[in-house]
Amino acid sequence: MSDSPFDSLKKTRPVASRRRAGLRQILMLGLAMGCGVLVANNPFRPSSENPDATARGYLRFKEILSYVDRDYADSVDTEGLADYAVTQMLEKLDPHSVYIPARDRQKTDAFLQSDYDGVGIEFNVFRDTVTVVAPLSGGPAEQAGVQPGDQILSIGGKRVSGARLSTARLSELLRGPRGSSLTLELRRRHLAQPLRLSVARSRIANSSIDAAYLVDDQTGYIKVSRFASNTYDEFKAALVDLRRQGLTRLVLDLRGNPGGYLDRATRLADEFIGGSRKIVYTDGKGEQYDSQTYAKVAGEFEEGALVVLVDEGSASAAEVVAGALQDHDRAILVGRRTFGKGLVQQPIALSDGGELRLTIARYYTPAGRSIQKPYGANYAEYSADVANRAARGELQSADSVHFAKELRFRTDHGRTVYGGGGIMPDVFVPRDSVAHSAYYTKLLAHGVPRAFALSFYQGHKAELEGLRFEQFNATFRISDAQLASLTAQAAQDGVKADGATVRRCAPLLRNLLKAYIARSAYGLVPYYTVLREQDAELQSALHAVSDSSAQLALLGK
Repeated sequence: MSDSPFDSLKKTRPVASRRRAGLRQILMLGLAMGCGVLVANNPFRPSSENPDATARGYLRFKEILSYVDRDYADSVDTEGLADYAVTQMLEKLDPHSVYIPARDRQKTDAFLQSDYDGVGIEFNVFRDTVTVVAPLSGGPAEQAGVQPGDQILSIGGKRVSGARLSTARLSELLRGPRGSSLTLELRRRHLAQPLRLSVARSRIANSSIDAAYLVDDQTGYIKVSRFASNTYDEFKAALVDLRRQGLTRLVLDLRGNPGGYLDRATRLADEFIGGSRKIVYTDGKGEQYDSQTYAKVAGEFEEGALVVLVDEGSASAAEVVAGALQDHDRAILVGRRTFGKGLVQQPIALSDGGELRLTIARYYTPAGRSIQKPYGANYAEYSADVANRAARGELQSADSVHFAKELRFRTDHGRTVYGGGGIMPDVFVPRDSVAHSAYYTKLLAHGVPRAFALSFYQGHKAELEGLRFEQFNATFRISDAQLASLTAQAAQDGVKADGATVRRCAPLLRNLLKAYIARSAYGLVPYYTVLREQDAELQSALHAVSDSSAQLALLGK
């Protein structure tokens, strides 16, 4: 087989086309533990029900901490001990009440913000080398001349190449006050000397809509990564734009969405739910935290086929949306059982600059389902729930998922649904075992595929710029020789595998490499377009949204 994927394109008339888009942050499932459903910050009013016991507990802790600080044999970090004690105390309450120290507030809050001050660079780290995946389209880095494939040697005079800095630390170096200047030292292919570029930081959009495009003339796809401050406005704009292009059916992707602001989630759900039907309600201690939220606006897409993709990483506010749409038989849910977080946190600002996110209520779907999965005193076991699901076979077979019969509820059209442990989709799709195999996940963790794709892009930049994406997508293939080169590069980095393992991963690897190359050459929508080919869950969703008779049967209509 030819080593060049361009052999079949030599007779194709080149048409220059380049599209780039902005920074994307990889969201981990663990964010569900710290993000969750958040409500607006109301003034804190301490309970007067048991003031004496509270006072005794406070004095006991103060006395013990004073003795430890004054008389313990060694010097101690009393603030660290206090933080530890608070953390342990909150874990005894539930898994989602948390204390956030002042030093971590900014990082935690940034996840739910829709913009930040920085230079606008998406990067990859491979063998301690920071490589630009893509600068934000129209952002300060692109305007200064930063290109995909550039290797960053230093940031603001601080050496980063070979420095073994974390991704979080690198992001910190790139961010800073708006208007401030930052010098980047870059190594670029075919240039003998490093480049030094001055970049002026500016406000960078941190969109929670990862992708929004038409799959075909009628079918739209929107991926929502979290429910941040501007999520609803971004979603509404994307939906209106797709409707203008001809959208009549939609796939809403909430996989891996760990939650966020409750009101943004309910406003998004209101776009699909007509009339004044209930979306969610909360029940807390007394009545001050009880609430009921109903649909109240004429939504943009209250009619038309709707499929929602969910998985074990869909949590909290994402479950509010999925649960409401399922209870009202408005959407078909495709994927796997969701995370199972049904607790509402109240952010409470503390005098030391820290923040307490205290569980003040449970939320329930319109049918009355509590989505919160069981929890007890064992925080570690709760945290390992998804891994335990995999061990029990839940991620491979719907028959392995069991719900308590007493937690049975009915949708508007009489379909049976269950509470007490996440939301079970209407169409189960097993998790791709290859994508979660040890070898494949190690490749991704070491950044090998992305580094390989960036190197390929740099070496074939002129050829790629001479093609439209449609030409590239129809004819580009990763050859056997290139795949062998990738695995050899991975082995040098300590990720070794036998021939059988590589052959098993080959289709997924070829598609991923092609998607990464498309990302650098053409932008985010082409990236997602390529990924779609090997996405079994999305393919199932697209089939469900286009099969009208199956929709009616699944929704009990």
